[in-house]
Amino acid sequence: MSSHIKFGTDGWRGVIARDYTFANVSLVAHATGRYVQSIKKHGAVVVIGYDTRFMSRQFAEEVSRILTTYSITVYLTDSVSSTPQVSFHTRQKSAQIGVVITASHNPAIYNGFKVKASFGGPAIPEQITRIEQELAALHGKLPAVNIPTLQECLEKRTIRLFDAKESFIRYLRKKIDFELISRSNIKVVYDPMHGAGIGFIHRILPEAFEIHGDYNPSFGEIDHPEPIAECLEPLMKAVKKKKADIGIATDGDADRLGLVDETGSYVDPHRTFMLLLKYLYEDKKRRGAVVKTVSLTSMVNLYCERRNIKLYETPVGFKHVAKLMSEEKIIIGGEESGGLGTSLHIPERDGVFNGLLILEMMASRRKSLKKLCHELDEEFGPHRFRRRDVLVTDKEKNAIMSACAKRPLKLGHYSVLQLDDRDGYKFTVDGGAWLLIRASGTEPLVRFYSEATSLQKVNELLDEGLALAKK
Repeated sequence: MSSHIKFGTDGWRGVIARDYTFANVSLVAHATGRYVQSIKKHGAVVVIGYDTRFMSRQFAEEVSRILTTYSITVYLTDSVSSTPQVSFHTRQKSAQIGVVITASHNPAIYNGFKVKASFGGPAIPEQITRIEQELAALHGKLPAVNIPTLQECLEKRTIRLFDAKESFIRYLRKKIDFELISRSNIKVVYDPMHGAGIGFIHRILPEAFEIHGDYNPSFGEIDHPEPIAECLEPLMKAVKKKKADIGIATDGDADRLGLVDETGSYVDPHRTFMLLLKYLYEDKKRRGAVVKTVSLTSMVNLYCERRNIKLYETPVGFKHVAKLMSEEKIIIGGEESGGLGTSLHIPERDGVFNGLLILEMMASRRKSLKKLCHELDEEFGPHRFRRRDVLVTDKEKNAIMSACAKRPLKLGHYSVLQLDDRDGYKFTVDGGAWLLIRASGTEPLVRFYSEATSLQKVNELLDEGLALAKK
C-alpha cells in the first residue's frame, strides 16, 4: 500500500484513486501524527487547509480526524485556502506543523499532501525524513484505533474550523501599499486558474477582472494550473481584450506567480525574480543575502556580484530556499517555477503577495511592466529562457540521466565549459548559456531548462539535450 507514497521536491503527490486513496492518505496522516507527537506529546497544534481539487475537503477532514487521535488540536480552514494562508496561520497559531491537501500545479488527476514548518514555510528536508521514517515504521498497515467522526471532533473542539482569509488580508494591508496601487489606476486581469486563489483578489482589489474564477476540479480549458506561457493563453487574450496593464496568474494552491504584460506577452519568472530583487534592494533598501535554485537565471549572479551581495545556490525545491530564509537574513529567495519568498513576508512562496508587490513597484516607479522588463535587457543584456517537460517512463528517465552522467564534453557544436551536478546536470557553454536536465520530483517528467542570449540558442541547446538523451 505505502510503496507508492514518495515525498518529492514539494510533498507527496499521487494520481487520485490509484495512488492517492483514502487508505494511503490515512497512512500519511498517521505517520504525520506520530511525528508531531514525538516532538510535542501534549498540547500539539496542526493547521490544515485544502485546495479546489476533487475531494480535497474530504481528504482534509479525514487527515484532521486521524490527527486528533494523537492528542493534537487541529485548526481546519472552513473553506478552500491557499498554501501561503496555511503557512501564515501555522506560524501565527504557533502550530508544530501545517498540512495542505493540494497537488499545486499538477494535472487534475493528481492530489497531494504538503507539510509546512512552524516558521511559516515549507517543512525542511529533515522534517520530511522524520515523517518518512514514521511512514516506513507502519509497514503499510493502518493502526487499529477508533477515529472519531467530524461532528464529534467539532463538539469536543479537537477540530476547530476557522477563516483563513480575513486575518491574512489584514496582514497583507500592513505589508503592501494598497493606496498607492489604487491611486495608480493600474488595470488588472487576474487568473486563479480555477485554484485556491478564486475570489481572493476581489477582496483586495475590487476592480480587478477575474477569469477562471469558478469551481472546476478538472480545470476546464487549462491543461494544468501552472502559470507558465503554455497555460496562460486565455490570460494573454483577456489582457489584450480588456486593454489591461497587467495579467496576474497563480497556480492551483496560489503559491506560484505568472505575469503577462500590457501587450499580452508572457513575462518569465526569471525576470519577475530580478524585478523584485531590484525593487527590494534599490527602493525598499532591504539588505541581506539572496538565494536561488540552480534553474534560475544567471542575471541574479551578475547583480549580486556587482553589488557584493552574498548569493546562495541550492538544488531545485523551495524547501531548500525556505530553510536558509528561516536561518539567515535573506532579501529574496526563489526558483524558476514562479515561486519566490521575500524578507517582507513569511519564508514562503506566495503568488498573490508577489503579484501585489509587482503592482506596487509599477505604481512606485510609474513604469509599465514591459518597460521594467526592457530595462533588465539594458542592464544585463538579453537573457532568454525556455523549459521543456518530457513525459517519461522510469526506464526512459533512467536512460536520460545515465546519458548525462557520462559527462559529455560537447552539446552539438557547443563545448561544455562547466558541469554542475548538485541537482540533475547543468551544462554551461560559451557566453554563459546553460542547459539543465533533471528529473521532476513531483511528476513522471524529465525537465529540460535552458538560458541564453537568444531564443534560437535556447532552442538549439534544448534540442541538443533531447538528442543527448536519445544516444
